[in-house]
Amino acid sequence: MDSKSAKRDIVKRRILVLTNYLYEKTDEDHQITSDELVAYLKNQGAPANKKTLKNDLDLMVDAGLDIVTVSSKPNRYFWGSRQFEMPELKLLIDAVSSSRFITEKKSRELVKKLTELASVNQKNELRRHVHGTGGRFKTRNENIYYTVNDINEAINKHKRIAFRYFEYDGEKNRVYRNDGKEYELSPYDMIWNNDFYYVVGYSREHTNISTFRVDRIDKIEILSERTAKKPAGYSIEDYSTQIFEMFEGERTRVRLECKNELMKYVIDRFGQDVETKFKDEDHFVATVKVSLSPNFYAWVFRFAGGMKILSPKRAVEKIKEMAVAVIEAD
Repeated sequence: MDSKSAKRDIVKRRILVLTNYLYEKTDEDHQITSDELVAYLKNQGAPANKKTLKNDLDLMVDAGLDIVTVSSKPNRYFWGSRQFEMPELKLLIDAVSSSRFITEKKSRELVKKLTELASVNQKNELRRHVHGTGGRFKTRNENIYYTVNDINEAINKHKRIAFRYFEYDGEKNRVYRNDGKEYELSPYDMIWNNDFYYVVGYSREHTNISTFRVDRIDKIEILSERTAKKPAGYSIEDYSTQIFEMFEGERTRVRLECKNELMKYVIDRFGQDVETKFKDEDHFVATVKVSLSPNFYAWVFRFAGGMKILSPKRAVEKIKEMAVAVIEAD
């Protein structure tokens, strides 16, 4: 190897060492001086002086790396903007940690990868203390992560999928639906609702648009056949509203008497423009349009008497019937 080639190799190594060090060890609050960098490079077998260091850093900046120089005696340097800002990393880590459909093992792996996007000194700041609420235990199904990926791939490639679909019996054993036979689906969209993934598409077995919960899908296979054409008027927004909210089918105007402390829940469900009026010091009346579905009645029940249906009469009678059925159940 001639001297020019040897010199080029030293420069390449020096730039790689510089890049790794600045990315991993520095940030705005943890800067390094030119003297410290020269000493570090020497210890790493990539000797430099202040002139060659400046040339290397200029070259890195010209290549698009955000190396920030702080003019001083001596100059100080740090890695500037990163792919994710710290608040963004914290949000992502919180979402991964508390997400129900991601297993504990996969959550740890993903959090570790996200943490590597920060400097060494920032990693302690990424130790999060956010937990899922409402007894949301993590799934134990390691396949969900990959099933979601397979469904996305099938949707992007306009391919059908085949899979088995299961529920649980009274002893927590898997019971496969459709007599254990495969379902065949033309997947159109996926929905993330209440921390569960659902795939929506045309089901050959059901001969209509159907929804399957992804964590109950087993042994998925991407088929060679193209997906069936979407039905006229298909809208994932309208479909998801019908399936997961209280607005499927014909809507009915309902009047609800609510305790004042429930206003936040009414706004969360129906928005800031929901029609309300004062009734007395402790109550208000909300007028909403909903489907008189099990979802709606279950939502009213959750407030343990703090919310009462005033009209229409059939809704009043129905919720009374449901309450009696619960009381009289064996």
